[in-house]
Amino acid sequence: METWIDSMASSFDTPLAALTASEIVIFPSIPQPGDIERCAATLDDLHGEPAVAFWKAECRLLADELARCGLREEKIRERVLSFQAAVQAALVERHQLRALSESRARQGRSRRRL
Repeated sequence: METWIDSMASSFDTPLAALTASEIVIFPSIPQPGDIERCAATLDDLHGEPAVAFWKAECRLLADELARCGLREEKIRERVLSFQAAVQAALVERHQLRALSESRARQGRSRRRL
C-alpha cells in the first residue's frame, strides 16, 4: 500500500523534460519586504498628486499581477489592502526613526552648550 509520503517521493522522479514543458506560474503570495520599503521610501519623498499617482499605479500593478495568477476579486482586494497597511506601517516607522534621530541630535547640541 502506497502512503502519501511514497506518493510525494515518486512525484520528484518526474523527468525534467516534463517539468520544463509545463507552464509554471510564480504566485506572489505577499509583496516582498523590498517592495514595501521601496514604496515607503518613494512615498516619503513624493507629495501631492505625484504621490497619489505613484501609489495608485503600484496598487494597480499588484492587483493586475494577482488577477493574472487567477485570484478572485475578494482575495485581490484583501491582498492589496494588506500591502497598503504594510507600506503605511513602514512609512510610520520611517517617520518615527527620523523624529528619534532629530530628537537625539537636539539633545546632543543642548548638552554641548552646558
